[in-house]
Amino acid sequence: MSGEDAPAQQQNAEEQKQQTQDTKTPAESPKTESKPDPPPTSESTEAAAAADAPAAEKAPEEDTFSYRALVLTGYGGYDKVKLQVKKGKPVLKSGEVMVRVKMCGLNFADLMARQGLYDRFPSPPVTPGMECSGIIEAVGEDVTDRKVGDKVLVLNRSGLWQEVVVVPATNTFLMPEGMSFEEAAALPVNYITAYMMLFDFGNLRPNQSVLIHMAAGGVGIAATQLCKTVNDVTVYGTASASKHEVISQGGVTHPIDYRTRDYVEEIRKISPKGLDIVLDPLGGSDTNKGYNLLKPMGKLISYGAANMLSGQKKNLFAVAKTWYQQFSVHTLSLIQGNRSVCGFHLGYLDTETELIAQAMTTILDLHRQGKIKPRIDSTYHLEQVGDAMRRMQERNNIGKIILTTEPMKEEEKKEEVKKDEDKKKDDKKKDDKKKEDKKKEEAKKEEKKKEEPKKEEPKKEEPKKEEPKKAEEKEEAKKEEN
Repeated sequence: MSGEDAPAQQQNAEEQKQQTQDTKTPAESPKTESKPDPPPTSESTEAAAAADAPAAEKAPEEDTFSYRALVLTGYGGYDKVKLQVKKGKPVLKSGEVMVRVKMCGLNFADLMARQGLYDRFPSPPVTPGMECSGIIEAVGEDVTDRKVGDKVLVLNRSGLWQEVVVVPATNTFLMPEGMSFEEAAALPVNYITAYMMLFDFGNLRPNQSVLIHMAAGGVGIAATQLCKTVNDVTVYGTASASKHEVISQGGVTHPIDYRTRDYVEEIRKISPKGLDIVLDPLGGSDTNKGYNLLKPMGKLISYGAANMLSGQKKNLFAVAKTWYQQFSVHTLSLIQGNRSVCGFHLGYLDTETELIAQAMTTILDLHRQGKIKPRIDSTYHLEQVGDAMRRMQERNNIGKIILTTEPMKEEEKKEEVKKDEDKKKDDKKKDDKKKEDKKKEEAKKEEKKKEEPKKEEPKKEEPKKEEPKKAEEKEEAKKEEN
């Protein structure tokens, strides 16, 4: 589905055109004496009422149907995702269902898409969102395994951050009993990604070791929980120190603070031989480090390039640096090292419905057994999507960030406006401080440049002052020789 609204100007132009056509006068006819209209009879009144009835029935539901949607209006900062109202009831094709959305999941790919760094995302204007949960409101032709009222979780390439979505029935999965809409929206992307990497590519077995970067994020927590379904798996997880207690309780054996320590050195101290599986969402130099950490028969699974994301808007330096440091390896090196390198991108598996369905079935079974359970970090209204994205981008979340389609209350809206104003003031202060610091640095550099020639001048004059002394010494030396 497209996130673009029908332009209001075009609608107004069409309305005006229709009004003009309705009010056009017929061609002038020869003048005749005006006669009063005959009084209406009961038969004519009934006929008029009968003629107006179909017109009233024709007032289509499509014209009155509306729903809210988040729309990416262009690439850039958080303000590029705007809440808009779409009009017109979506039309169902054969094999499709319409879902009234309750909750949506926020993923790192959505942040990259906002900056134009996610190649599987349609060009703006478009509605983001790859996963959601809700209730089926209508089913199209040839849909036999879904019915109105079914609670489902949905996986799609994009277009799910809105109150109503139309998707193929094959992209929906029935929610198990006892699962909340928040948990359902947190499940598809993170757990399918983690499951297919660990078991389809990684072939995870007992007594193996796994490195999970960003262990406090959605995929990180999903991967940790899935590792616990296999006996005696040692999990190394990188995260900031403040998150170590939570990820340790979740199953990470060795938490490592990547901000203050070299995770390669820390892992080598504990496991000199290396690791069996490395999950790499970072890219750049970290992919090289991950490959070098593999023991014989080890597997590196690359599934992202988070190092490209730096700041609200696209950072060309960060992008260029990541691409320049991108990992490459010769097949002979793989053969001689007995290692393998895999790449995973869920966005390119959107047509592999059977493969996705198999993974999803296993994941839902594990949830029913109580072996996995999404950890919800926080829930934001659609109106607060900027705050939600900021929280994830600044790596402040522990678990999944959820968007709810429930409208904000008026009091909350007023508080939100106040918060936005305070944030703008804080951002301005930070920008002003950066500018001042930059000016101070430039001033220091200029002072240093001015001081440099002053220091060099005495050095040039020193030999001139020493020359007469040397001449006197030579004369004294000659006298002594004589």
